[in-house]
Amino acid sequence: LAIARADLAQQVRERFARALAAQERVRLAEENEARARELARVAGLLVETGREPPLRALRARSAAAQAAAELDAARAAERAERTTLASLFGESMPVDGVSGPFAEPAPEAVDPERSLDVRLADAELGIAEAMVGQERANGRVDPSVGLGVRHVRETGDVGLVGGVTIPLQIFDRNQGNIDAARADVRAAEARRASALATVTVRAGNAAANVEAARARVAALEGAAIPEAAEALRLAERSYQIGRASLVELIDVQTAHTNAQAALVEAQLALALAIAELSRVAAQ
Repeated sequence: LAIARADLAQQVRERFARALAAQERVRLAEENEARARELARVAGLLVETGREPPLRALRARSAAAQAAAELDAARAAERAERTTLASLFGESMPVDGVSGPFAEPAPEAVDPERSLDVRLADAELGIAEAMVGQERANGRVDPSVGLGVRHVRETGDVGLVGGVTIPLQIFDRNQGNIDAARADVRAAEARRASALATVTVRAGNAAANVEAARARVAALEGAAIPEAAEALRLAERSYQIGRASLVELIDVQTAHTNAQAALVEAQLALALAIAELSRVAAQ
């Protein structure tokens, strides 16, 4: 039951993070579509005044159409993620929305010996060892004692009689079942060792993934995103005063959108790594 709850908790954390990431992708797609639509409008005006060749307006309209298609796809994916999240709670309709941080704080330490998978292996080992004792008990001689009353018709006397039965297990001492139970113990010990090794590796990998994702999020938030935003601001200003071309502005917009999308993916990766580490650390 504890394992089932821990698995469900991991699924909820992962689906929540995916739904939140999908929601962020919709927001980015809406912003990108609005910018592309405005850019197409401005490019059309510039073509009319002769400041831009017709090819520039065509490219701007094409970029706007592509941004609109990406927005539709992002909205469909976001609804699918909300539906999947709701299904974990037995609901067929998608949740209205999600809000909050991508993930909870990561566990500070993981003790593989106390993990749920190793504890389950310990329980199975205990059962196997108990079965050895049971089979040994079945192989012991089990004498039985009986008492009764006997009536003697000829004399009318009443006598008390007793008996003892002792099985003579000359050919069958239950040795085969005992050996089989001992083999089950060895198999349970091997499964326990395998479970401990697996949990140790999972914990190490999850912790490494958490640290790598944290570093990527910090790098994007600290440098890449601010620099991309500043580049976009300067490019828009340069385009307005005629010092940058439409192509240059579209390239800068694309770089800015890609940087924001990379941050969302890094945050999602961090949330998934923390969910995995929390599952391994569950006791």
